[in-house]
Amino acid sequence: MKTLKSVIISMLLLLFFMSNAQEMQEGFTYLETGQYAQAETFFETILTDYPEHKTARLCYGRAIGLNGNAEAANVIFTNLLNDYPNDFEVKLNYGESLLWNSKFKAAKFYYSDLVTESPQSFPALLGYANTLSNLKEYDTALTYVNKALDVLPENPNALVSKKYIYLGYAYQNQQTQNYDKAELLLTKNLELFGEDKETLLNLANLYLIWNKLDDAKATYERLGENNDNQLESLNGLSLVSHLNEKDIKALQISQQAYDSLTSETEAKQIQQTTERHVQALIWNRKYKQAEKVINMLIEKESNENWILALRATLNVYKSNFKKSLEDYNRILVNDSTSFDGNLGKANVLKALGFYDDAYSAAEQTLNIYDNQKDAVNFINQLNINFSPTLDSRAAYTFDNGDNNAYYFNTMVAFPLSTKLKILGNYNYRNTTNTFTKNSASSNDFSIGLSYQLLNNVTFNGTTGLTSAKAENNDYTQLLTDVSFNIKPFKLQTLDIGYKSEVQSFNADLLDREIIQNNYYANYNLSTNFNLGWFTQYMYTSQNDGNNRNLLFTSLYYNVLRKPSLKVGFNYQYITFKDQVPTIYFSPERFNAGEIFLNLIKDENTAKAKQWFYELTAATGVQFIEDDERQSTYRFQGKLGYKFSERSMLNLYGTHSNIASATASGFTFTELGLRFKWRLFDGPVFRK
Repeated sequence: MKTLKSVIISMLLLLFFMSNAQEMQEGFTYLETGQYAQAETFFETILTDYPEHKTARLCYGRAIGLNGNAEAANVIFTNLLNDYPNDFEVKLNYGESLLWNSKFKAAKFYYSDLVTESPQSFPALLGYANTLSNLKEYDTALTYVNKALDVLPENPNALVSKKYIYLGYAYQNQQTQNYDKAELLLTKNLELFGEDKETLLNLANLYLIWNKLDDAKATYERLGENNDNQLESLNGLSLVSHLNEKDIKALQISQQAYDSLTSETEAKQIQQTTERHVQALIWNRKYKQAEKVINMLIEKESNENWILALRATLNVYKSNFKKSLEDYNRILVNDSTSFDGNLGKANVLKALGFYDDAYSAAEQTLNIYDNQKDAVNFINQLNINFSPTLDSRAAYTFDNGDNNAYYFNTMVAFPLSTKLKILGNYNYRNTTNTFTKNSASSNDFSIGLSYQLLNNVTFNGTTGLTSAKAENNDYTQLLTDVSFNIKPFKLQTLDIGYKSEVQSFNADLLDREIIQNNYYANYNLSTNFNLGWFTQYMYTSQNDGNNRNLLFTSLYYNVLRKPSLKVGFNYQYITFKDQVPTIYFSPERFNAGEIFLNLIKDENTAKAKQWFYELTAATGVQFIEDDERQSTYRFQGKLGYKFSERSMLNLYGTHSNIASATASGFTFTELGLRFKWRLFDGPVFRK
C-alpha cells in the first residue's frame, strides 16, 4: 500500500548506507517525492551496470510498481524472494506488491506469517491492517492498525489507514442498515481526527439514508463552520431541504452556492455545485432554466456521465422517457457500473411499462452495489405493484327520497406475471324505501383478467352474473366489462370500453330489471406547467328503449404537489331520449357546473404507520331542462391509516345535492369503511 511508502523507503535508505554500492541518493529522492517515472529510469540505468544489486532491484521494483506496472513489480520481488528467501526487507516489498495487484487473499496469508515472524515490525503490521481493510475485515484491521500505532505512535501513515478503516467499517454497517453502529464508528472517527471533512460528509450521508433529516442538516451546518467546506455544506443543505419537501428553500441555497463559484474553485466542487443547482431547478419545475445550463455543459463536454445524468433527470420530470432512456444507455456505454445509469434506466423502463426490464436493471444495480438502499426500495416498490391484493369496502347510503342501502364489495387482483393479472369481484347490495316499504337485493360475481398487450396498451376484461331479488321480480343477468387503457403520447391516457350493468340504486329500479349498456371513452391530459384536463363521454342504451348521452369535463390546476392541492372547474351535460321522471331521473337536458378544491395525501405515497387523507369541496349551479337554476354543493372526504406496507384502513364519506348523483335528484349521503390488504409479501411469480 502507498501508506507504507515512506517507511519502506526509509529502510531502503538505511540499507543503502550500510552497503558499499555506488551513490544512489538521486534515485531515492525520486521515490520519496513521488517521481516514479524518473526513479524507474534511474534505477534501470543502475541495473544495467549492476544487474544483481539487491538495493537497486528493490528500488526499481518499487518504482515500476508505484508507477502503475504492478504485475512487473511482483515478478521482480518474486525473483528477489527466490534469491533472498530470509531477507525480511524483501518479504515486506513482496507483500506490498500483492496489495498493488489486488491479491488481497494471498496478501492476508502472507502478512499473517510476517507479523508472526516479526510481531513488532511496523510495516508488516500496517500492511496486514491495510490488507484486512481491503477484504472488509474491519474489526481485525482495527486491531492491527492499533498494534502498528503502538510500535510507532502518531505515525501519519498509520493514522490515515485507521481513518479509512473506520470509514469503510461505517459504510459496511450502513449497507447492512446497521445505522446505529455506523453512526458510532463515524463519531469515533471525529473524536480521533477532529472535524474531518470526509467523516462529516459520510455522517451526513448516513443521516440522509437513515431519514434523520434534522441530524443531516445539523451535520452539514457543522461542516460549513470551516470556510473551506462552504460549497459542500450548501450543496448538502439544499438536498436536505428538498427531502423535507421545501424545494423553494433548496433552490435558494443552491443558488447561493452556484453564485459563489469562481475561476479559482476546484473542478470537482464546480461539478458538484452545478449538478445540485440544476437538480434544484428541476425540483422547482424551472425546466427552461435547467435546460439552458445543461445545454451549456453539453457544449463543453458532450459525453460526461454527470451531465448526461442531469439531462436524463430533466427528461424524466418532463415525461420524455424515451429521450431519458437514450442518455442512460449512453452513460452505461461509458461506464457499465454507473449507479446513475443502472438505476436511472430501471426507473425509466418502469415508467415506459417495460417492467421485466426494469427488474433486470435494478438487479444489475444491486450486483454492482450490494444492498444499495435506493435499488432495494425500487424493487420493493415493483414487488408491491405486482403483489396479490384484496380491496374490500362496506357502506351505508341514504337520501331524502326515503331510500337507503347497505352494500359490500370486495375485489381481488392476482398477478401471475408482470403482464397478466387475474381479477375477481363480488358485490352485495340491499336497498329499501322506508316510505313504500319496497326492498330488493342483488349479488354480483365476476371474474376476468388484465393483460398488457404492449408497453403502453393494457386490456381489461371481466364477465359475470348478477342475481337480483325484488318485490315482484327475481332474475339473473350477464355482466360484462371490457376496456383498453392506452397511453398514446406522453402525459396522456385514453380509456375506451364497454360495460353492462343493472340499475340498482333503489328497490324500484332493481325491481324493473333495467339493463344499461355503456360505451365510454375517458381522456386525461397532464402538462409540465401544472394544468390538467379530464374528459369523459358515455353513450348508454337501455333495455327499456331509452338511451342517454353523458359528457363530463374537468379543467384543473395543481397548486401544490405534497400534499396535492388542486383547484378547478367541472362541467356535466346529460340528455335522455325519453323522459320517464316517475321511474328514474331522465331529463331531456341537464347542465351542471361547479368549482372545486381537492386536497390529497395519497395512500400510495404514504409510508407505513402514517395517515393519509383526501378532502374535496365543490359548489356550483345546475339546470334541469327549462327549470330555474339550482345551487349545488358536494363534499367528499377520506381519512385512513397505513398499518404496514401490506395493509391500510380508511373511512370515507360523500354528501351532495347534485341531481345526477342520484336517481331522483335528492340530496344523497354515503358513509363507508374500506380495507386494503396485500395477500403476500411479494409477487407469486418471483422467488
